[in-house]
Order: sequence, then structure tokens, then C-alpha cells
Amino acid sequence: MNVLDLFSGIGGFSLGLERAGMQTVAFCEIDPYCRRVLQRHWPGVPIWPDIRSLRATDVPAVDLICGGFPCQPFSSAARGRNRSDRDLWPEMRRIISECRPAWIICENVVDLDRLAIRQVVADLEGIGYEIAPPFEIPACAVGHDHKRSRLWIVGHTNRNGQPSRALNGQTSGMFGYRPVAGNDRAQDGIPTRLDRLRALGNAVVPQIPEIIGRAIMGNQP
Repeated sequence: MNVLDLFSGIGGFSLGLERAGMQTVAFCEIDPYCRRVLQRHWPGVPIWPDIRSLRATDVPAVDLICGGFPCQPFSSAARGRNRSDRDLWPEMRRIISECRPAWIICENVVDLDRLAIRQVVADLEGIGYEIAPPFEIPACAVGHDHKRSRLWIVGHTNRNGQPSRALNGQTSGMFGYRPVAGNDRAQDGIPTRLDRLRALGNAVVPQIPEIIGRAIMGNQP
């Protein structure tokens, strides 16, 4: 399965999905430091610098689009502030609509407003995707010593504009996942360079997209 990785950061999504048997064919990442990391670990895979200028014709045919669209507009810390300048969900929705992948994986903070969650789900259903109930998985559930809970939204379509009914069977138990108790300590030993701190702070834990990716691969014909 070919993957388009949006808001790629340092490649946590792709690392996990490739462990599940998929292949990343393009990235989109605006941060120069993160792009250098991606170039080093995925040499030859094209990287677009800005989702606002990315078009479906720029990338190969893809089976899955993933991305953690910027969370600043939706986090609890942003309440009461102007959020429009960082709201790039409409751009991710546009790319999904143009590329029509079979699968979608979205990630965001657990403080994502309920209104924003409903908007994301409604937008995806409006372009023909069946959406599993959004679920939460913390990093401590996959062996890390910090919580880092994240919200995950997974969708599927049969590509002819009608929702697919593939979100069942092997995936149903996982998509109903809820957090387990875990250690909420922050990890020690992270280098102090600002660019590395920012990149690590925004990264997804690769083991989680790997789990989701393996469930998706188990639903393929």
C-alpha cells in the first residue's frame, strides 16, 4: 500500500506504517529541520514543503493518506485565541478529496474540541468515507514511560464515492480502544537543541500507527 504522509514531522507515521508493510511515496512537511531528517532516512522520497500548494497531480497514486494536522488551533491552550491561521484541516480534506485513497488516518490532541471532531468526521463522511468512532491511545500503552495521549480517526472508502464497510472484524476491537493506566513521567535525556525538542514534541509514537497499519493490512483482500 502506497502512503502519502502529510504534516510528516520526523517520520513517526511512516516508520510505523512501513513496519506494517506499507511504503511511503511522498511526504509534506514545512519545517526545514524535519525535512532534513526525512531526507536522511527516506532518501529519494519526494518532500513537498507546504500542503497549501500540494496537488494530487504532484504525487503518485496512493492507497492511504495519514497526518496529524496542526493541533494548535484545537488544543486547550489555544482556547479564546484566533485559531484560523493554523487551521490546516481544510487543506488535508482537500488533498484527501483529490487523491481518493482507500484509507485515511488522522491524529490529533485528545483536547480536540468536540465541534472540531464532528467537523472532521462530517467532512470525511461527506466525501464518501466510513469513519470509525474516534479512539484514544496513549504512548504508555505501547511501552513508553510517558502518557502522550492522542486521538486517532480512521476512515475507509471503496473509492467510488460510497462508504465502505471494512471497519469491522480485525479492526473493530482496536478502534474501540481506550487508554490504560500508565506512568506519566516525561522521558529523560532528550537533547536540548530547540529544533530537536520541537520535532520530538510533535512526533507521533511509531508503534501506534504500526498497530493501526497492521489492522488495515489485515483487511486487505
